[in-house]
Amino acid sequence: MVLVPLIVAQIIVANAFFGNHWARVHATMARTMSGEIVAMLNLLDSGNDAAVATMARDTGINISVNEKLNRPKRTSNFSREAGLLAADLKAKIKGPVNVYVDRGNRLLFVDVPRDDRIITFATALKNVYSTSTEVFIIWLAGSILIVSVLVAPFIILHTRSIRRIARAANKFGRGLDDPNFVPSGSRETRDAARALITMKERLNRYNRTRTDMLNAVSHDLKSPLARMRLAVETGPADADVLLRDIDRMSEMVDGYLAFARGEVPEIEQETTLPPMLTRIARDAAGDKKIAMNFPEEPALFYARPGALARAFGNITENAARYAKRKIEITEQDKAEYVEITIDDDGVGIPADKRADALRPFVRLDTARGAHTGGTGLGLSIAQTTIENHGGQLFLEDSPLGGLRVRVVLPI
Repeated sequence: MVLVPLIVAQIIVANAFFGNHWARVHATMARTMSGEIVAMLNLLDSGNDAAVATMARDTGINISVNEKLNRPKRTSNFSREAGLLAADLKAKIKGPVNVYVDRGNRLLFVDVPRDDRIITFATALKNVYSTSTEVFIIWLAGSILIVSVLVAPFIILHTRSIRRIARAANKFGRGLDDPNFVPSGSRETRDAARALITMKERLNRYNRTRTDMLNAVSHDLKSPLARMRLAVETGPADADVLLRDIDRMSEMVDGYLAFARGEVPEIEQETTLPPMLTRIARDAAGDKKIAMNFPEEPALFYARPGALARAFGNITENAARYAKRKIEITEQDKAEYVEITIDDDGVGIPADKRADALRPFVRLDTARGAHTGGTGLGLSIAQTTIENHGGQLFLEDSPLGGLRVRVVLPI
């Protein structure tokens, strides 16, 4: 993610630099050197030796005239250092030119054959070839190396954290636990790890809810079925008793179906809560007095309105069922979440029983009586729906004296 884009960027910059450097700087240096050499050749041909000596001294070019030289068989006419100079000299002199580069001593020799003589021009290689090109390449490679050394530990730590998340997710997917898994790495990686842990907790709670529900259904259905079998086998069965058992079984089956309907996939839509809560409260209140406190401009967020309506319907119906006279519904909008509280003035639920109240098919004797009816699924359905929206449901003491159900939904 870091090194490959950096290397590609460096290569692009190097190509652009070399193209510009070769085409302009080196070409200019070659033309200047070839012009000086041609000028001195012309002065030599005219016999003006004094002017040649002065020009050689001023330009830093040594001139010698030799009858024979011991030169390498291979010239440097096509080298990267002297190729442009050789080409430009051949075009101007319109004759043979041999260029030799002594890279060890950083010298340049230009041999121009004239009749039976060889006129040699010697100068420093830097007058024709800029060493900044090589320095530039070294700096490019050095910068990549420095960045690699600095970035490599962070990349290793980052990828190690991602591999840990992958291993933990693989274990979680096979139903295993990873007690040593803790969020680590960058902030984004830690956020992903915490999201994975939250997802695992929700899945575990989801499985526990279904296990509790199936256990409760099997237990509560066995009792009326046993009574019905005993009544039929021991003699004439009491029709009223059988009907009560049948009604109770039908109520449990309906509750199970309601629980299942809460998990039907639904498309998220822009949602505001006041119209929904107002409608639910009007339908569920009965003879209870309801006070509603909503903001002037309620928050708009994406949610599954059907599922939320069922969740708040269950909470409001519970409040109306157990309230004595009054129910109060309040919405408070924060920067990142919406908080809804539903208070009633009923008997409430003791603090040590509130966890049980959220379990499916659990009916608390201290808070509910047989006359209130219900299957014990209302708050469980509401909690599952709220958590599926990324929110939380809390049971607290109400300032009205009964139970407060506080729901927090992210915006």
